[in-house]
Amino acid sequence: MKNTIYIFTLSLILTTCSQENSKPINSNKSNNYNLQELNLQKAKYNQKINELNFELEKINSAIQALSGNEKRALITAFKTKTEIFDHKIEVQANIKTRQNILIYPEFAGRLIKLNISEGQNVKKGTLLAIIDNAGIEDQLDQTLLQLSLAKTTFERTQRLWEQNIGSEMMYLEAQTKYKSIQKQVAQIKQQLARTKIYAPFNGVIDEIPAHLGSNLVPGVTPVLRILNLNKMYVESDVPENYLPNISIGSRATVKIPALNQTQITRIQKTGNFITPSNRTFRVEAALENPDGLIKPNLNARLSVIDYSNPDAIMVPLRVVREDATGQSYVFVLTKPEEDNGFTTERRSISLGKGTKEMIEVVKGLSKGELIVDEGASLVVTNQKVKRIKE
Repeated sequence: MKNTIYIFTLSLILTTCSQENSKPINSNKSNNYNLQELNLQKAKYNQKINELNFELEKINSAIQALSGNEKRALITAFKTKTEIFDHKIEVQANIKTRQNILIYPEFAGRLIKLNISEGQNVKKGTLLAIIDNAGIEDQLDQTLLQLSLAKTTFERTQRLWEQNIGSEMMYLEAQTKYKSIQKQVAQIKQQLARTKIYAPFNGVIDEIPAHLGSNLVPGVTPVLRILNLNKMYVESDVPENYLPNISIGSRATVKIPALNQTQITRIQKTGNFITPSNRTFRVEAALENPDGLIKPNLNARLSVIDYSNPDAIMVPLRVVREDATGQSYVFVLTKPEEDNGFTTERRSISLGKGTKEMIEVVKGLSKGELIVDEGASLVVTNQKVKRIKE
């Protein structure tokens, strides 16, 4: 019935146009017209032609709609799904070890012996170097002799005193002298111990700045550097706004560009102090170094997971639009028809965290909905479109 009405209307319009156009201008009369009148008549006919074209276009559109040949915008779409989303922050980091010591002498003197060489592995307590004791060892021997005599004197005086023989003053003097020499021996032994350098922990001798025969000054002249490469960690300063989301046990990834190496680790320590100058706090993560390739002060990149959602809905940033008020939205396909036909619906959404290409939709979408992808910038709401399946 509708087809009949549209066809009848078209016929009526065309007939009217034909009748009006069938009245030719008499050539004899046209000679009496001036140029202005001809131009006015021409404009009148052009207006009628435009009006008829406009009506014809509407009739064509109606015919296409009824015949199923309506022109539709071609788009592609993807179906939303839930997936695991881990948001990471990436910061510059530095690799360190707490067992990295440059040993200085505690006793002034000449270095007379080195028991190690650079690159040598040593165990805790190993004697590394000896400094000339400048006669302290001989002084200790003499003091030990004095201690032996003072001990014998005190023991005899004590036995006599216990038998009520002798005076109390003699007993106290012998006891005092014995204890005094004991302390002298202890002090000399401490001084003598400072002339020997022992390994404070298991490690490797990295460098030996001092040379045999050189004079060493306490706290000034370094003797050697020892470090342990088995207990490495990465340290970084993180902006304070991430403080609520990063804690001990947070998952992290360490990338070492110089070694082309990546390690999965966890945060083992977070600082309790905010640096006023850059508003950051310190974090640490342990590193494994079985082959010894990781060295202190290597540059690294630390990525820490500060947010995780096992059922996140992620969409590409390219499909997200924003209106004049700043509200984000996407186009959703609704009302499925035959031959992949759909109607677009503008859907307001709330966004969460994202990556360089994807962003999480925390509100506005559910699993299994079709989102317009290619062609999203060309459609409007309630538009008939045709989906092209890739």
